[in-house]
Amino acid sequence: NEDIRIHTWPCSYYLDTSKQWVSGRLLLTPVAIKFTADKTGELLVDFHLSSISDIKKESSNLIFSSLTILEKNTKHWFSSLQPNRNVVFNILEHFWREQLLSSQGAGAEAAALQPTKGKELTGLLSGSQKRLEDTAKVLHYQGEQFDNIMRGLNKIEGDMDVADRLLTELESPSWWPFSSKLWKGPLENKPKETATVSDSKNQEGIIIRIPVIITHRTDSNVKPGKLTLFTSGLEISDCNSQVIHRFEAKEVDDIRVHTPYEISIRQRFIGKPDTSYKLLSAKMPEAIPILEMQFSKKIQFLEDALGFLGARKSPQGDLGTSIWQAATGFLGGVVQPSSPVGSREGMDSDHVQLQEHQKVSQEEAKELKQILKKLKGLALETEAELERQDEALDSITTSVDRTTLNIDKQNRRIKKLT
Repeated sequence: NEDIRIHTWPCSYYLDTSKQWVSGRLLLTPVAIKFTADKTGELLVDFHLSSISDIKKESSNLIFSSLTILEKNTKHWFSSLQPNRNVVFNILEHFWREQLLSSQGAGAEAAALQPTKGKELTGLLSGSQKRLEDTAKVLHYQGEQFDNIMRGLNKIEGDMDVADRLLTELESPSWWPFSSKLWKGPLENKPKETATVSDSKNQEGIIIRIPVIITHRTDSNVKPGKLTLFTSGLEISDCNSQVIHRFEAKEVDDIRVHTPYEISIRQRFIGKPDTSYKLLSAKMPEAIPILEMQFSKKIQFLEDALGFLGARKSPQGDLGTSIWQAATGFLGGVVQPSSPVGSREGMDSDHVQLQEHQKVSQEEAKELKQILKKLKGLALETEAELERQDEALDSITTSVDRTTLNIDKQNRRIKKLT
């Protein structure tokens, strides 16, 4: 995490010891700010984001536009920032504030309670529950889409029946006495078929919303905003919650993960410029797994993000097994703390395990049981929804094949009439 380079900017740093400006590069990592001189390669600045007291835009007598960072009692001056001072300020301030928020939360949690095995396991299970809930939301929306497809196919089949009756009338002899009724019947019923328009956008839930730094078209045009992930797509808005752009799921052509903290979203067009946004956020690692789940065929991890992908996925292969085994062991140790009768060799290990089990209190065990119960219910609901969607997909395939055959048949009939 500390080795990831979020961004680097060419700039100048005022070295107070020699009273001169030194050219170099300002580097931002998820937890620190560094400055390296170009000529000597010496690391002149290196401090943690949590040690920053303030970040300001200021001017001096020698340099008109500068950026100052107050670190404890030391004031650092940076100038000649490229592409411009506002870009660097917005990004540094975003990561600084997010680091402060996360540090405060971590400090409060550490002060309230020392981490125990029960708390660690509760955190694991809570994360799994959140991920399963997000998956259930996506599957629920996908099920609604299948239902809309089925309604659309049913309407198409109804229209095909109308077309079939009309073609039958056209194929009938001119002396057939009931032609006017055949024309009026289907046309009077047709408006009733166009009654279903879903308002899923107003009813859909928000999966996650994170603060971001938005870059559109050029790197010099950045501003703070928010990224909201829905089950049907994603939305980019400014700090006042005014929508800048909304991408429906089908409109997203590709998502590139440059680093664990930076992504770009693009919609391609023919004959006009693509719509593309680059988003940078300290909370992006929380959103990337959801984007990967929603846009699995459209997301691409670039070289600097492959390490994050491997680190996140490698323990996930047997995460479910390890969680359930750990939960079973811990809960068993709380409910039945007595060691089983066995050999002397096993007694020492049982004693150590018993000591670990005793770190899980009765309240933690109760909470773990509740989470496990919810997880089991969510898993059963997800499995049932997947089975229902498999059946719906089979029905859609059959209906599409039947409609295709009807269209081919009617095309042949139309050719005969013409």
